[in-house]
Amino acid sequence: MQSQGNKKIQVKKVSDDENLQKVFAIRRVVFVGEQNCPPELEWEFEEESNHFLATVDGIPAGASRWRKTDKGYKLERFAVLQEFRGLGVGQELVKAVLADLPPKADYIYLHAQIQAVGLYEKFHFEKTGPEFEEAGIRHYKMILKKE
Repeated sequence: MQSQGNKKIQVKKVSDDENLQKVFAIRRVVFVGEQNCPPELEWEFEEESNHFLATVDGIPAGASRWRKTDKGYKLERFAVLQEFRGLGVGQELVKAVLADLPPKADYIYLHAQIQAVGLYEKFHFEKTGPEFEEAGIRHYKMILKKE
């Protein structure tokens, strides 16, 4: 695997159809393909969400989104294609999504898959409550702790 130093990672907020199709394709590979999520659970709340596309050297590599819910601001659907894992794409996605939230966003949370808890902890998210299952995958609810 090549180091992050010689790979250019970019994350941009996207809303045009061409880039949204890239976002959805990444999510389809990771969630529906690799993790066997039922497609009907994967595609929801797309219209009200703010979507992000990560590229590595211009190649679509990862995706994420945030949306306002009745509880607060939920970060979701973080996905990085297998061949781009370990390069820092997930961290760049988290940074971009957090930077895009409105200044008044006071309650920021996510449902982290168990293997991703460490990533979110780097950004001051803390586990709250018991482990639970979502789409057949073990998760923890995590809340962003303000400094």
